[in-house]
Amino acid sequence: MSLSRSIAVTFLICLVSCSLAPAAFAQAAPAFDPALLKPGSLTEKAPEVFEVKFETTKGDFVVKVTRAWAPNGADRFYNLVKHGYYNGAAFFRVLDGFMAQFGIHANPQVNAQWYNAMIKDDPVKKSNLRGYITYAMGGPNTRTTQLFINYTNNARLDADGFSPFGQVTQGMGIVDRLYSGYGEGAPGGRGPRQDLIQSRGSAYLEKEFPKLDTIKSATLLPPAPPKK
Repeated sequence: MSLSRSIAVTFLICLVSCSLAPAAFAQAAPAFDPALLKPGSLTEKAPEVFEVKFETTKGDFVVKVTRAWAPNGADRFYNLVKHGYYNGAAFFRVLDGFMAQFGIHANPQVNAQWYNAMIKDDPVKKSNLRGYITYAMGGPNTRTTQLFINYTNNARLDADGFSPFGQVTQGMGIVDRLYSGYGEGAPGGRGPRQDLIQSRGSAYLEKEFPKLDTIKSATLLPPAPPKK
């Protein structure tokens, strides 16, 4: 892989290493489910298989989650979606030929609660191939809420502990078209700073990076009826 292992896999998909602890930011921010202020209470076990529909400013796509691939990650994702965590979140780091990253809440008050709400790692059972969805992290056992969708075969990430828990099964063409013009985030590029997304939320992105695509809603789809 070289170049210092691609700069440590781009700072382990830039979670902890690209963000600072969120600070207070006195400004009106998007509403949210109050349950999101208590991460420790959102621990419901996910179904063995479930689907999530993402409605975005670019169009819709569907992610199918298989809990057995990464149980800890699947359970966290299920609880976040169930309580509307990703509604209003931006695809703030979209790198052509690599991945699309999202998962910082639009409201700083919520970000403050989830910043240190880390889950244990899952063994890597599936490879980071095109369309697979995985948590960003800053080292062992540091996964919180940030996710990325692989644009290509990123199997090199497997050895670093990135464990996919689901796959885009509908609308990957929409994911391909997410706005990528800002490129890598600051300080390495001219894109958004993760610490400022954490502390200022959507207000910062709407002012400084208005072209970013966002998630209108991410909702659980009803289970498919059993086959007769």
